[in-house]
Amino acid sequence: MRSKIVWQIVSVLLVLSLVLTACGPEEVGGFQIPNVQSGKFNVAMVLIGPHDDGGWSQAHYEGLLYVKENVPDVNIAYVENVPEGADSEQIFRALARKGFQLIIGTSYGFMDPMEIVAGEFPEAMFVHISGIKSNGTNFGNLFGAMEVMKYLAGMLAGARAQADGNPKLGYMATFPIPEELRLGNAIALGMRRTCPECTMDVRWINTWHDPIIEKEAAASLFDAGAQVVFTGADTPAVADVAQEKGKWGVTYDWYGSCKVERCLTAPYWNWGPVYASITEKVIAGTYVPGFDYFDAETGALGLYGFMEGQTLPSGVASLPPEVIQEVRDLVAASLVGDFDRFDVFTGPINDSQGNLLVPQGQALSQADLDQFPEYGLGCTFCMKWWAEGITAELPGN
Repeated sequence: MRSKIVWQIVSVLLVLSLVLTACGPEEVGGFQIPNVQSGKFNVAMVLIGPHDDGGWSQAHYEGLLYVKENVPDVNIAYVENVPEGADSEQIFRALARKGFQLIIGTSYGFMDPMEIVAGEFPEAMFVHISGIKSNGTNFGNLFGAMEVMKYLAGMLAGARAQADGNPKLGYMATFPIPEELRLGNAIALGMRRTCPECTMDVRWINTWHDPIIEKEAAASLFDAGAQVVFTGADTPAVADVAQEKGKWGVTYDWYGSCKVERCLTAPYWNWGPVYASITEKVIAGTYVPGFDYFDAETGALGLYGFMEGQTLPSGVASLPPEVIQEVRDLVAASLVGDFDRFDVFTGPINDSQGNLLVPQGQALSQADLDQFPEYGLGCTFCMKWWAEGITAELPGN
């Protein structure tokens, strides 16, 4: 009798163990894959860095929280610190298999893995940030005109360098892709607007998120003579190094990244409204994935110190009033659609060798902003050049 009772208890425990295992998070390649919630619309996000990195990933994570708070009956989940390449493909596949209906990948190198998995799970919607691909059915591309805010930050940086008597800037770039050349060129064009004699050096760090490498590259640019250094990477490391050096750093991605005295400003993202809009459309069955490139009038782009309720950072407040007012006016124009990425890249534009690249009155197209000529997708002024004032060589040269 006792033996029978023991076996009954063991059987119950075994069943309970199986149930808990089935309901618990799945592990794939060392990553915990979260569960969906029945009866809700399930949204998952894959982050290249930690969700609290103080930059790129934190901005996306807060956008995901905005979706939870503003779209009814939505369950959200995220997987962080996922490397690009084969590892990410496993994560996207596992999330789709779990039943997530909208999956967002937040790094350029997630593009090809997402494309593969989207083909395997036609019932799920995949949105990729910053790439150049879409299948038009369940895999789309999303990005925004950050070149506008980088251009305006370039104006501030040029004026700051000129006021400090050191007309040298630096740009800590990540990977040699069109996005990074586009943003670097926007900075340089803004810089030359307020400081025609200014030049800008570039360091490639080949990582999106590595605080140590970011600090080393920033220090290298400052030590080489730069007065103001921009980052294209994920953390506020550039401002921390500027604080140590007594110079100026321009952070990126998240409004909260510009928190030390020597942070000049920060072009940043506000992903929440865009993500909420996409989620609502996917739920309604009206979202058509493609090449979605939003402008500042969406409320998804900002320049720290110049948005409603913000105070000018000290390094900006002491600039000539006419520069501050010009930037204010252009920010205001961008928020109503009267100043956009095509205005930033309207000729005349010279390349770094002084050759006229874009004639007076002509402007770059979206294809020019997104592509290298070897992609073969029909660009005219394909973004594989440095603008006048940039002293670095092109990637691969």
